[in-house]
Amino acid sequence: MDPRRKKLIFRCQHRGMKENDILLGGFVAVHINDLDEAQMAQIEALLDEGDNDLYNWLSGKEQPPEAHDHDLLAWVKKFNNAL
Repeated sequence: MDPRRKKLIFRCQHRGMKENDILLGGFVAVHINDLDEAQMAQIEALLDEGDNDLYNWLSGKEQPPEAHDHDLLAWVKKFNNAL
């Protein structure tokens, strides 16, 4: 696995808020090899956001801002709803 993908897995599973570790980290652990370059960039951008905002977007409690309201976020939410 390339270093960028390894780093994404680690960052997604060590957010600092256990809920985000589960929601985002679980998705990335399963789908890391399915992500293209643009999708990895979208995850990296999500990781730059605050834990509370990220949790609210992933859990559907709040609508994400336009910059993060993309197919990847919908995919992550769908993955977690299926669990």
